[in-house]
Amino acid sequence: MIGWYRFCTGLEMRKITHGILIGVSAFVLIVTGSLVVRSRSARVESVGPAATGADLHIKEVDLEEESKGVRWRLRAKQALMYEQEGRTTLREPAVQVFERDRSWTIVGEEGEVDKATRNVELRRNVVVTSSDGVRLDTTVLRWDAGERRLWTDAGVTLSRDGSVVRGSGLDVRMESEETTIGGRVSATFVTPGRVQ
Repeated sequence: MIGWYRFCTGLEMRKITHGILIGVSAFVLIVTGSLVVRSRSARVESVGPAATGADLHIKEVDLEEESKGVRWRLRAKQALMYEQEGRTTLREPAVQVFERDRSWTIVGEEGEVDKATRNVELRRNVVVTSSDGVRLDTTVLRWDAGERRLWTDAGVTLSRDGSVVRGSGLDVRMESEETTIGGRVSATFVTPGRVQ
């Protein structure tokens, strides 16, 4: 129990929130910057009639860059850009973020980026995993770029090494380095090395 408490407080929690921030920030940078710039030279295929009204359809998105010592890669089955609305939707986005001491993967079934605000929303089966064993599961995850806030009002499950915390919301404030799991919270703690 003490091991999990240490995991959830202080330096380790800051590492988790920092990693999630880097992952979501990379996602924002990937979509808003690279898609727009590279879409002009990307392989563009017709995906049938333009029933969606999108200005640009990009199939099999695969972008990779390095910025400020962090390498990231975005893959998506499809990107639909709506220039007039200032938004891009992604089907099956997957972002990999590689830091010096660990890596993060963020996946969902669909996503949307607001070009003006740089806000991001991932929906349906959203999973954030880190190379050191942290996993976050939810149905929707939002990044508010203006407030530097990662949040959801949907159910969340945070797990590591058999220990699990469940709640009905998540609020990560990057400026104050505060993380809150909301609603009715249930927790199961597993002490490393003990047999269950």
